[in-house]
Parts: sequence; C-alpha cells; structure tokens
Amino acid sequence: MSAHENTRSVSTGAGRTSRLRQALRQRLAHAGRTAPTLIAPGIYDGYGARMVALAGFEAAYMTGNGVSACLLGRPDVGLVDLSLMSSHAGNVAACVDIPLICDADTGYGGVVAVRRTVQAFEAAGVAAIHIEDQLSPKRCAQLPGAREVLPFEAAVAKIGAAVAARDDADFLVIARTDSAASCGVGEAIRRAQAFERVGAGAVFVELKGHAGILEDIRRVADALAIPCMVNIDAGGPLAGLRSDQLHTHGIAIAIYPALLRNALGFAMRDALQHLRLDGNTEAVRPRMLSSQEYNDCLGLPEVEAWEQRFPA
Repeated sequence: MSAHENTRSVSTGAGRTSRLRQALRQRLAHAGRTAPTLIAPGIYDGYGARMVALAGFEAAYMTGNGVSACLLGRPDVGLVDLSLMSSHAGNVAACVDIPLICDADTGYGGVVAVRRTVQAFEAAGVAAIHIEDQLSPKRCAQLPGAREVLPFEAAVAKIGAAVAARDDADFLVIARTDSAASCGVGEAIRRAQAFERVGAGAVFVELKGHAGILEDIRRVADALAIPCMVNIDAGGPLAGLRSDQLHTHGIAIAIYPALLRNALGFAMRDALQHLRLDGNTEAVRPRMLSSQEYNDCLGLPEVEAWEQRFPA
C-alpha cells in the first residue's frame, strides 16, 4: 500500500473509532488459539505509527517507555502523567487507520483516577489500554529487579473500575500484572483469572526472558478464556520465535515495545557520529529516506490533493 492510499483511507469521528475498536475485538476473538497472533509493533509518536501502518501491520502499540523518552527525554519511572499520555495518544490515533493499543501505566491513581483514565483514553480515540498492578511510582518492568504490586483485592478492584467506567463496550481493557517476578507465576495466574471475572477483555502477564518463559506463557494462556498479550522484547526463548509461531504458544497479542525506539536510537547515534567524525553525511545517505519517501509517509500527496480540490 502506498502512503497516499493509506492516508486516503483514514477517516475521522466516532464512527471510525467504533469501527477500529470492533475490528480489534473481532481480530482477537480466536487469536492465539485457532487464528494467528496479532502483531503490534511499539511506537511512541505519529511518525512511527504511520510507518507501522504503511508496513501492513494490523495494530500499533504505544509504549509508555518510548513516550517518556520521546516527550521528556527521561526513563520510564512514572514521570508521564495521564494528561500527557492521553493527549499524545489522541494525536497518534488520529493519524492512522489501524487500532492503537496504549500503555496506561497504573491508571494514574486509585479507582476514581482509573475512571478518569478510561474516559480520557476513550475520548482520545484509542482502541485499547492496559492498566497494571504496580505500586506508584511505577518503573518499567523490564528494568532490573522485581516490581512491588498492589494487594490482590486492590489490583482486582482497579480493573473492575476500569471496565465499569467505559462508555463504549468495545473499548478493550487489558489487565496487566507485574506480580510474576515478585510473587511467582502462580500468583500472576490467580490475578489474571480474577481480572477476567471482573470483565477484562485481555490479560498481560509481564514476564522476563528466563529459560522457562514459553512454558509460563502456556500456563497463563491455558488458565484463561480471554486473549493473552505478551511482550516479545522480554527476550530469552521469545526472541528467536517467528511471528507465525507465536500463536502455538497461546499468544494472542504480541507487542514489540523496544523495536523502533532502539532501532531509531541506534540509527540516530550512528548518523550523528558520522557527521561529527566525517564532517558530512555521505556515509549514511544510503540508509536515509529520500525527501519524497519521507513526505509520502506523512501523507503530503493527500494534503496536496485536498488543496487542489479547493483552489483559492
């Protein structure tokens, strides 16, 4: 699909949002069981989201870690608040015609704050969010060490509040638990089952890339009737799996939060070093988009076609 074709297909308004949410739910109905895994590359801005859509992926995942780096230039240690994240998500969701799944951290507070979080992300036009059971201030689960989590009842209440706060039943609440590292996979499964009972549409058990991660994922998937989301960037045995193999392990949604942010970071560092050391950009030009490719990605042909429809 060309950039022009993709941007022409981006509609606006409540009808578009509803269509994308329904499409995500329908796509996940059998994913990880009898249907292939939904692959959602991680992005942190509209440019990356458009790249994901143009590459033919069915959904994008907006990573809080990446947004913290992009907007604040700081690590993912709980510095991004609801207003910053939901406002940014609204801009990203508006520029592509694929569902956007967003990291909503801890829901930014207790059950009253969770209600406001759901309302803000619904209004932003995203298709799904995940809310975790970490204690505030949260830290990225993939940083070294285990994370402290809420007591069981408080964690379940927070997900129940998120489900009850929705205006749109197709808005997907994904319940995330970071309890596996500190409390064991058995406790993570117990929480996941409770999240399912209070209405979560999918579950995300955060795991690190230890040797038995595939067995743990299978245990989680077999214990639930709702889709399981997995962070493939956790590494270990996950890293070598092809996307068309993931469903055989019970993975319904596969997210790659670090893919673009780390690849682009590497490319930026490389380009800047060449400029500083070589004094020009000759060495990196073969690895750069042309001006036309860049403008096509951003939808300039569609903008120009619109201008031509209404000559001054």
